[in-house]
Amino acid sequence: MHLSELLSYRAIPAAGISMGITRKCPLRCAHCSTNSSLNSEQFAGHIFTNFVDTFTEEHHPKVISMSGGEALLRPKLVRRLAQSARRVGVKSSVLSGLFFANYSTIPKYIEQAIRSVDHFSVSTDIFHEAEVPRRNVFKTLEVVLSYGGDVSIHLVGQDQNDPYLLNVTREIQDNFGDRVPILVNSLARFGRARDWLKVDEKKQSPLVQAMPCTMAAWPVMSYDGTIVACGNDNAIENLPAHLYLGHARKHDWQQISEKTKKSYLLRAIRLFGPEYIAQNYSDDKKRCNGYCETCMGLSQNKALERQLQTIMQRNSITTMEDLVLLMHQEGGAESFIRSQGVAKYAALSVLGAPA
Repeated sequence: MHLSELLSYRAIPAAGISMGITRKCPLRCAHCSTNSSLNSEQFAGHIFTNFVDTFTEEHHPKVISMSGGEALLRPKLVRRLAQSARRVGVKSSVLSGLFFANYSTIPKYIEQAIRSVDHFSVSTDIFHEAEVPRRNVFKTLEVVLSYGGDVSIHLVGQDQNDPYLLNVTREIQDNFGDRVPILVNSLARFGRARDWLKVDEKKQSPLVQAMPCTMAAWPVMSYDGTIVACGNDNAIENLPAHLYLGHARKHDWQQISEKTKKSYLLRAIRLFGPEYIAQNYSDDKKRCNGYCETCMGLSQNKALERQLQTIMQRNSITTMEDLVLLMHQEGGAESFIRSQGVAKYAALSVLGAPA
């Protein structure tokens, strides 16, 4: 499964589920969005395996995307989840910080886990390189490529003008050609980066245009089994009511996917975006300072879901949803990266993609 295929599903409601199978990680990267360490939480594997076992021929996502913390601290769980998903036609991916790249060889159980998934993604950036040198990352990627599977590299930079991004993307292509597609994101004030990353405080304009949120399309399962409708780590920490979908101990995939698709508020967020909703449909008309921050505050308006129900039941709105989803699908991986990542590097996500 090429990175472009994985990203092409990203805007489709309940086409996939992201699973943070542990919060533990042996690395101490300065920008870690989950603030992970070896002392962080890790819950029983059966929380995840039992949930994936609820996938059926009739009701299942197209892909499960596993991460952490460091997912490959639990290689047997990664392999078990990938195999269980595959029995009903679900593909899998895993994202790793490559803590083991400093070893002379890839440990046996980690190799088995990597071979078991349909896509293997690597996080490496200026912060990771302080823990795992670039030469070791490239060496390990060469070994993984020899397995015959699909791989990608996920990078993070300050912005599109970050010289690090220019340097490392060129070196990746010099070493691997088009064999390794690249997904480039910008830094955000989550986790440990919250303590040091400065962002420009932009004044809000009086008129807010609709800006659909594709990140509300996939359910996200946290390391303790809590399932939310957002990939923002603050959603796990603060758990706004409108983003809570359920828990792996109590709900199955069909229940989670139906709530993801049918919630009036989530549908509105995917169609209009939170700032447009706050300005046009919220009673108090107040907006927070920022796109995601506004979304986090929508639960404070208890009548909003009822107000949006009338709007979202209109036939014209359903038609608009279909058109927006069609545009996302036609735009593919590059379109998703332009809206959610660093647009300048969007074309790198389709390096080596099948014709």
